[in-house]
Amino acid sequence: MKKPEHVIEIFLQPGEWYFGDRDTRIRTILGSCVSLTVWHPRLLIGGMCHYMLPTRGGSVSVPALDGRYADEAMALLLREIRAAGTRPEEYQLKMFGGGNMFPNLKCLKDRAHVPYKNAEVARKLAALHGFRVSGEHLGGAGHRNVIFDVWSGHVWLKHHPSQRQDQCEVCDQRATCEAR
Repeated sequence: MKKPEHVIEIFLQPGEWYFGDRDTRIRTILGSCVSLTVWHPRLLIGGMCHYMLPTRGGSVSVPALDGRYADEAMALLLREIRAAGTRPEEYQLKMFGGGNMFPNLKCLKDRAHVPYKNAEVARKLAALHGFRVSGEHLGGAGHRNVIFDVWSGHVWLKHHPSQRQDQCEVCDQRATCEAR
């Protein structure tokens, strides 16, 4: 599909989300964060979120949803989906990110690490809300550049694997820390 003449370019920072129409392109850069894209192939509408953590946790009463958390970012997208008179099962969902930004540290290679949790909750939320998952690029090491063209549903991804020697914040050792 040809690029529209007057495209709105949106760049998402961590914790942000956007839902737009066929004249929209949404971009972001991900490390351990995750982005979800949702696209309605008939209406050519869709959105993207960029969340940092799986959930806010606790039972603290908050005045508004916060896109920094996966469950709340999903709630924000679902609100837009309902406002458009559509349902999640009508959308294609793609998931990106959850990269380990410190791959050389043994202390960050377990399933309790934030990138792993972010990827895991993305899959759970997609299933819970009935989305059709049409693609994913989750986990691994390094960061990703993501571009979502709402007019076509295409998502462009460039993955940059990390090759650094990192220092463990837990014990100040270089690449040798065992989980403590």
